[in-house]
Amino acid sequence: MYKNYKIILASGSPRRQQFFKDLDLDFEIRLKEIVEVYPDDLKAEEITNYLAELKAKEFDDELIENELLITSDTLVWLNGNAIGKPKDYKDAFQILKLLSNETHQVITSVCFKTKDKTETIFDITEVTFKELNDDSIRYYLDNYKPFDKAGAYGIQEWIGLIGISKIEGSYTNVVGLPTEKVYQFLQNLK
Repeated sequence: MYKNYKIILASGSPRRQQFFKDLDLDFEIRLKEIVEVYPDDLKAEEITNYLAELKAKEFDDELIENELLITSDTLVWLNGNAIGKPKDYKDAFQILKLLSNETHQVITSVCFKTKDKTETIFDITEVTFKELNDDSIRYYLDNYKPFDKAGAYGIQEWIGLIGISKIEGSYTNVVGLPTEKVYQFLQNLK
């Protein structure tokens, strides 16, 4: 279907890589170290759009004709604040306490870049946690170590099974990639 393009996924996320495999896409992985810093005045999807595009910008002088680079960024947005990946165990515990008994948004932006053009899409999913007690949070952190995940949790893990009471929107977006939107974008490529 995408024979006109060589797809390059610039993500070290095992979850995003698995989604690309599950979508039966031929792709290669190219990684670059990026310092993920954004201007303080950005909010919600402005942050994820900026970071996804920042990651793509690192490849500006490398892409050749018919290569399609895909970068992505996910964050949790709660009460006007961005929550990224936890710094450590204590930070992860505090993040999950904040999310407990609250509804937050998971925002993922995906940037598609060719030699000549850059386009970015995003998706927002609302996720509601029931009240999480300290023992449940500690059990999750001790056994699943979600320190590489925005919001300090993986919906597909134990905490998602016992703690999430409601989700509105794309499940795969919460895992880290709105696969239905990515697939649609790829289908519409010329």
